[in-house]
Amino acid sequence: MVIIETLRENRRTASGLGFASIVLVVLLVQYFRSQPQIGPNEDVAKTVDALFTSLTSKDLKRLHECEVRLKEYRERGVLPHSAANSLSSIIENAKSRHWDDSAQRLYDFILAQRRSS
Repeated sequence: MVIIETLRENRRTASGLGFASIVLVVLLVQYFRSQPQIGPNEDVAKTVDALFTSLTSKDLKRLHECEVRLKEYRERGVLPHSAANSLSSIIENAKSRHWDDSAQRLYDFILAQRRSS
């Protein structure tokens, strides 16, 4: 009788862990898919990198330079609108002196980028 109860408990535990694993994978996939992509342009990628540097160094001048370049890329159609909107939101947040939060948001944004080979 004890063996049967132990087997039932092990099945419940395994089922619970399996379900939790599936939920975690779905959430991670959704998170990384939800970030807009900047596309394959190297100049855009370099500007996003420079933007991160401006945020971590809390440099308003460099922040503004990056903002101008990103707007230009958007207008030329090199930077997709959804990615440009996300980056603009991060820049506006930084202008409100939320440097660390902005840097973290940009870091997450960069991690979610899929580089084309």
